[in-house]
Amino acid sequence: MTTRPLVLSATPVGFTADGALDLAASRRILEFAAVSGVDGVFATGTTGEFPSLSRQERRDLTALALEAFAGRTVVVHVGAASAYETCRLLDDAREAGATAVASITPYYLPAAEASILEFYRRVTAAADGLTVYAYLFAGCTGNTVSPELLGRLAELPRLAGAKITGETLERIAAYRRGVPEDFVLYTGSDRDVAGVPAHGANGVVSGVSAAFPDLFVAVADAAGRGDEAQVAALQPRIDEVAAAVAGNPERLKIALSLRGVDAGTSRMALGPVGDAARAELARVVEAYG
Repeated sequence: MTTRPLVLSATPVGFTADGALDLAASRRILEFAAVSGVDGVFATGTTGEFPSLSRQERRDLTALALEAFAGRTVVVHVGAASAYETCRLLDDAREAGATAVASITPYYLPAAEASILEFYRRVTAAADGLTVYAYLFAGCTGNTVSPELLGRLAELPRLAGAKITGETLERIAAYRRGVPEDFVLYTGSDRDVAGVPAHGANGVVSGVSAAFPDLFVAVADAAGRGDEAQVAALQPRIDEVAAAVAGNPERLKIALSLRGVDAGTSRMALGPVGDAARAELARVVEAYG
């Protein structure tokens, strides 16, 4: 039996031109995603430029996400470089009404496997009443979690799954072999949404879907029906929009603005988006938005 992959939108955060948090723009982004047909939202993650957010800003954005996606899946990213700070953010998310959180691995400084295991021991011990997801992104954090280590993490109470970014579907399949059947796996690779069921994952956490949700919902539906012809027809479109956004939150906000959503700008040092990139974003929005 074919399983439809879930699509959670990793929504960006809007900022004003001087870098201040723009809650109105952030609300517009979330509301656009909420009416789009995606299965849920992954809030204050990498696409949300989380390293640049203050604790209060994360509280405010969590409240917006829970309001916009009331009754649906909301995973609040509470990750920080230390377990101490992660647990404080976890407390904030729970107080706001969140029921599911994600935490990226320790980052910046190298962390041994034993240290990563202890990090998640502390986080899950503090997560009473919450479902916890590990967030693995070796390319950004500098710390790798092997399939064997994820298997050990999966034994921790309240750790129900993982989001894995920057890895191939074959690597996702290796992670699946090391964890229990009911352990939830999401890929962070936008292009792989249709391929995840065959490799043991449950869905995708996609930044690109925040601007092109209808396209991602269509390919997920086709994959769930086992409609290989439709998946084959839609996959090049997924590839094109993913290439145009190129994992860049500023490009994602430009795409949203082209779809009529005033999404503000970015806070982190992402650099200007050139004329050629803007033209390509306009083309794919016109074609597939």
